[in-house]
Amino acid sequence: KIAEGCNRACSYCAIPIITGKYKSRTIEDIVEEAQYLVSTGVKELQIIAQDLTYYGIDLYKENKLAELVERLADIPGVKWLRLHYAYPRQFPYDLLRVMREKENVCAYLDLALQHSSEHMLKIMRRGITKEEMETLITQIRNEVPNIHLRTTLMVGHADETEEDFKDLMDFVRRMRFERMGAFMYSEEEGTYSAIHYEDNVSEEEKQRRLEELMTLQEDIALEINREKIGKTLKVIIDREEDDYYIGRTEYDSPEVDGEVLIKMKGQKMMIGEFYDVIITDADAFDLYVN
Repeated sequence: KIAEGCNRACSYCAIPIITGKYKSRTIEDIVEEAQYLVSTGVKELQIIAQDLTYYGIDLYKENKLAELVERLADIPGVKWLRLHYAYPRQFPYDLLRVMREKENVCAYLDLALQHSSEHMLKIMRRGITKEEMETLITQIRNEVPNIHLRTTLMVGHADETEEDFKDLMDFVRRMRFERMGAFMYSEEEGTYSAIHYEDNVSEEEKQRRLEELMTLQEDIALEINREKIGKTLKVIIDREEDDYYIGRTEYDSPEVDGEVLIKMKGQKMMIGEFYDVIITDADAFDLYVN
C-alpha cells in the first residue's frame, strides 16, 4: 500500500467512504519495505492506492509513480509487480514507458472508470470526458503490448437513463476490457450523490442492467480467453486443489481475477514458483492445462 486517504465514495473501498486527504509514503520507505519482503521470499508485489495517479504530489509536488515503479522493478528478486486503481484523470503517461521496458512489471492495469456517458460522468464528478477516456485506453494499449485492462463499472446510479445505460453497453462492447466487474448503485447517507440526487432507479431495473452488462462482459471475456488456447504463458502456482495445481498469469491479480487450472499428471510443481505452461482450454473465467 503506497498511499492513504480519499474524499469520495468508491467501489474499491472496503467501506463506503474513506475520509481525509491523500497521503503518500516516500519512495525510500516503499522501496525499503519491498526489499524486506523480497528478502523473506516474496516474489510478487501489488502496488495499491486509492488513486495511483496522485502518488507523490503531496510529497514531491509532482507525480512520482513512474519513478517509484522503476525503482521497485529494479530490486533483485522482484518477479512480478502489478498496479491497482489508477484514475484516468491526470494519468501519468510516463508510466507507460516503464511498464513497456521493465519485464517484471505486469502488463496489467486497473483503471477506475465507473461509467462512460457524458451525462453520468458529470453527475458522478469523474473530471473526464468519454473521449478522453477512450484516447487514454487507446494510448495505453498502443504503448504496452498485450496489456490486460481491468475496470469496475456502476449501473443504476441516480438519474441514470436507459440511454446512459445503452451508452455504457456500447462502450464496453467497443473497449473490450479483459477484466471487468460491475455493481449496482446503493445510496450511502452523507455522500454527495445522496445529498444532491434522488435514488430514482428501481432495484429491479438496477438488477436488469447489471445482469445485461455482465452477460455482455462474459461473452467478451470468453472470446479473449479462447485466444490464449495453444499459447505458452508463465504462471505462478498459488495452491493445490483436488487434482489441480492452481496458478495465475501476469494478467490475473489474486482473488479478483481468473486462474489457471493445471491438471496433475505426475509432475511436481512447487507453491510460489513460476512455470511456463501451454493453455489447452478456456472458459470466460479460467484457463486450463490438461
